[in-house]
Amino acid sequence: MENVILAVKGMSCGHCINSIEGNVGKLNGVHFVKVHLHEEKVDVSFDSKEVSLKEITDIIEDQGYDVELSKSSKGQSCH
Repeated sequence: MENVILAVKGMSCGHCINSIEGNVGKLNGVHFVKVHLHEEKVDVSFDSKEVSLKEITDIIEDQGYDVELSKSSKGQSCH
């Protein structure tokens, strides 16, 4: 299980939260997704054997947001 914190720019309202959590949460292999609107962060836990980090970030970017891996999340994983 991988746990990452993504820095996501451009989120401004409840619709942003619902859109990101809904679309990322639908991906096979994603076990948890939580948007922190005011911190401009998204926490994601996923099985890297089922879904890649790139697939997750692509879904968010396709919705019009800028995404990058938060420095605090590098190397986090749970086995």
